[in-house]
This record gives sequence, C-alpha cells and structure tokens, in this order.
Amino acid sequence: MSISIRLSRGGAKKRPYYRIVVANSRSPRDGKYLEQIGTYNPVLAKDSPERVKLIEDRARYWLGVGAQPTDRVARFLDAAGIKERAARVNPKKGEPGEKAKERAEERAAKIAEAEEAARAAEEEAKAAAAAPAAEEAPAEEAAAEEAPAAEEAAAEEAPAADEQAEG
Repeated sequence: MSISIRLSRGGAKKRPYYRIVVANSRSPRDGKYLEQIGTYNPVLAKDSPERVKLIEDRARYWLGVGAQPTDRVARFLDAAGIKERAARVNPKKGEPGEKAKERAEERAAKIAEAEEAARAAEEEAKAAAAAPAAEEAPAEEAAAEEAPAAEEAAAEEAPAADEQAEG
C-alpha cells in the first residue's frame, strides 16, 4: 500500500477549500483518507497565515513512514520548512510553440514589407516635393520680374486716367 499526502477538495462551486490529507494513493481524491494534517484555502490572500495550515509533527511523521507528497503539497511543506523541495527548472516554459513561432515570423515579414512600402512612398514624396520646388523657382523669378512691370504700367495708366477726368 503506497501512501500519499495530497489535497482533498471541499467547499462550494467556485469557492474551493482543500484538506491536506494522508490517504491511500488508490483511494478517490475526495474519498476515504487516513488522517487530515492541514487545510488550504486558495480564496484567501497569498500572505494570509490562514491560507495554509499544517500540523507539522504529523506531517513529519507521515513523511518518515514513507508517504509521498504531491507537487502542490510538497510546495506547502517546503514553505513550512518541513521538507526541502528541489527547485524544478523548465527552460522551455515561456517559449511559444512551433506554430506560434511561424505566425510570429509571418507577422514580422508583413510588418517589414509594410514599413518598406512606407519608406518607399516617403522617399517618392520627398523626391516629388523636391522636383517641383526646383521647377517653381524660375517661374517665381519670372513672376517677380513681371510684377514690377505691371506696377509701372498701372502707374502710367493712372496719370492718364487723371488727365482724362480733368479734361
């Protein structure tokens, strides 16, 4: 008979409450157990002392007899300083899967194409803005030359108009 230290669920729907129990590993999760050695209330705040309660001497006894804690209970025992738990390292934990990587590459390629198109359009706009400016410069000079001539002509016509009004 193998013995495990595990959680047995209680509480209402969406309001979980767990007993930390010592049970035969073949008995159902919420079924018959040998002894209750603590409680765990995940609804409470993480820093609350009421969140995890353990009867330490009984936990030590059952570990000494050979009971195997589940991973979650092993975390509780480690936090209480009863049993050291080897830190598990999973370097691939935060890494996305292959399909997600492919989608990210496709998205990056589309973004790069869009940026390249935007740059090309921007360069064309700059080139178009520079070309008419060069063409407009002589036209502006010509307009500037025509303006004084038009003013002189208007000035010559004005005295003639004055003379006609007098006569």
